[in-house]
Amino acid sequence: MPVITNINDLKRLYQRRVPRMFYDYAESGSWTEQTFRENTSDFDQIRLRQRVAVDMTGRSTATQMIGEDVAMPVALAPVGLTGMQHADGEMKAAKAAEDFGVPFTLSTMSINSIEDVASATTKPFWFQLYTMKDTDYVSRLIQRAKDAKCSALVITLDLQILGQRHKDLKNGLSAPPKLTPSTLLNLATKWGWLAGMARAHRREFGNIVGHVEGISDASSLGAWTAEQFDPSLDWGKIEKLMNEWGGKVILKGILDAEDAKMAAKLGADAIVVSNHGGRQLDGALSSIRMLPEILDAVGDQVEVHLDSGIRSGQDVLKAMAMGAKGTYIGRAFVYGLGAMGQAGVTSALEVIHKELDTTMALCGERSIDGLNRDNLLVPQGFGGRWA
Repeated sequence: MPVITNINDLKRLYQRRVPRMFYDYAESGSWTEQTFRENTSDFDQIRLRQRVAVDMTGRSTATQMIGEDVAMPVALAPVGLTGMQHADGEMKAAKAAEDFGVPFTLSTMSINSIEDVASATTKPFWFQLYTMKDTDYVSRLIQRAKDAKCSALVITLDLQILGQRHKDLKNGLSAPPKLTPSTLLNLATKWGWLAGMARAHRREFGNIVGHVEGISDASSLGAWTAEQFDPSLDWGKIEKLMNEWGGKVILKGILDAEDAKMAAKLGADAIVVSNHGGRQLDGALSSIRMLPEILDAVGDQVEVHLDSGIRSGQDVLKAMAMGAKGTYIGRAFVYGLGAMGQAGVTSALEVIHKELDTTMALCGERSIDGLNRDNLLVPQGFGGRWA
């Protein structure tokens, strides 16, 4: 195994080993990709306050997210097509997360199905729900998540209409990939990936194929999916979904203080400050920049998590010190998965954990609960209101 010291080491391996269309799927945003870039660059504006002569023995990164014990305040975010990044990708990522002691969130648009992941794990995972026009399908999907003993439902709110992602359109993104001349040329250089996919449990969307009438191939699946995201989603429908689930609910895609207040009013267990990794509304502010305003708006009414832009343990610490109660990594674990499968996801988690633990020590803190704004040097107006 190569020496991995940071997430970018995994990213370089990932780019070499995975077909271009799936690399581009992960490593891109919508339109000009401004928000995609600023999700990470805005973390760089926040500095850390070094402290010395503090007893650093007995440190722990353990805490809780929505009442569940976690080894560190990091969950694996829902990422579509994960099983195209590496054969049986969702199953392997879920096992790595379980072994490490952090939550795994399965996407509706996964390759491995809910049942596949449940068969590969021994502890409950979280399930992410996209709201679809086909309410019967959504109800059956929720029941399948219940049957799999999922411990939380993560409802994504910011994909009523699909943001345009230029690279996906130009690459003809599909699962399995369409065999065009350019795709075949690229696949010819990815023998390791091809060998793995030949042995994979699935190569299509496992939560959809076989569960929706009339879907038998990639073209029928694509047509169905393109028409299914529900543009009429509103708070009333969200409340009905929460009631139908009846368990812990996390509302993901909050980027406005008023929306945060509405989510808290509905009784969500947590909200996720997220702009979908910069893949929806390009030009929106980064998640870390919006975090202070949202925290000010909801206080302790609801647990606030942060997604989009985290690439290191230092980023995790910055989000937690700003007031978040948990964070999510998407691209960071996908890099590891594409690079080295389950071992790569474990490597990504180890890198982030070591960075978090070391940075916490050098900031003079022994526990996650001790982190606060005093650990940071934040530019004036960083989280302020824009005219």
